[in-house]
Amino acid sequence: MTPTRPLADRIRPTTLDDFIGQAHLVGPGKPLRLALENQNLRSMIFWGPPGVGKTTLARILAAATDREYVELSAVSAGKKDLATLVERVKAPSQPTQRDLFSMNEPSRQSSGALLFLDEIHRFNRAQQDFLLPYVEDGTLVLIGATTENPSFEVISALLSRSQVFVLYALTPDEVARVIRQGADELRVAVADDAVGFLSTYANGDARKALNLLETTAGYYGNDITLQTLKDTLQSKQIRYDRSADEHYDTISAYIKSMRASQPDAALYYLARMVAGGEDPKFIARRMVIFASEDVGMADPHALTLANAVFRAVETVGMPEAGINLAHGTVYMAKAPKSRSAYNGYKTALAEVQESGNLPIPLGLRNAPTQLMQELGYGKPSGEFLPSQIDDVRFYDPD
Repeated sequence: MTPTRPLADRIRPTTLDDFIGQAHLVGPGKPLRLALENQNLRSMIFWGPPGVGKTTLARILAAATDREYVELSAVSAGKKDLATLVERVKAPSQPTQRDLFSMNEPSRQSSGALLFLDEIHRFNRAQQDFLLPYVEDGTLVLIGATTENPSFEVISALLSRSQVFVLYALTPDEVARVIRQGADELRVAVADDAVGFLSTYANGDARKALNLLETTAGYYGNDITLQTLKDTLQSKQIRYDRSADEHYDTISAYIKSMRASQPDAALYYLARMVAGGEDPKFIARRMVIFASEDVGMADPHALTLANAVFRAVETVGMPEAGINLAHGTVYMAKAPKSRSAYNGYKTALAEVQESGNLPIPLGLRNAPTQLMQELGYGKPSGEFLPSQIDDVRFYDPD
């Protein structure tokens, strides 16, 4: 028996007019609507939280193009999959069997392929480098989707060839509209307070709301109430959700445990994140920040070690890199702590925002010409701060 498609997939919109949310991108005169209307698709990156329409937008755009459309997930795909795709696109005259991950027929290959790469941040540098020449010459039009900041996760050369579009979490009203559509598809009645609860619970993620709605309907039948939703939540197995509160709560507990010099607790929360599938680079990046923000001048070597852990995560990979993360975690937890550099930086930033660009003392300025030298540029004067704040101290050693 063919398994039933998830509710979120069954009600996925197929046109921009039916799409809910992201009005800054799909509304009249906005970039993605213009791209569709003008048949002018270029490589782009969709950056936003889960369940806000990244995949749906890619499919809507693909439906308007004569290019072959291919969906890959960077979690499971690799360079071999990309090479196979490129080889097929570059040899359109050779008859090929329809590919399992292609939504269109090979006859639509003449103008290259539209590649939707989900979770593009999961591709390493070598895999992203492989894409470059084919994005450059038009063999592939890339639509990458990521929940992580592309400035950190996508190589600069690929970013420079793509337009980054930011997608935002759906508002409660937008989620409520999606829930109503889901209820119609399931042919169930949902109480108003249940819709309100679902809209808040979803935290901007339409898929999350629909999954709970569908599960509750499977358990309790056609009348969905606030109580049946809560009962369904209680019956679900507790799991780590990278996209929801568990993600933020666990990384917060991890950092606060290191800050409190509690290596056992820090290791426990590290293990929860790793077991739950958290991106190890996210953990390592937080460790690098922690090394300066919390350990700071009390042990300047901590930043060197944290960067070494980040590099190990990149080069070694999981699961072995978990050992490197554990090493760094215990070091940070046991290290002495000093926030003096961080606090001094925050104080200096506040001063800059308050007083603006005060004149730099002449003795600190560059003096590339004779005239500037005669005016006192570059001549040591013992002044290091602008005269207006020469008595202010930003760094306060512990």
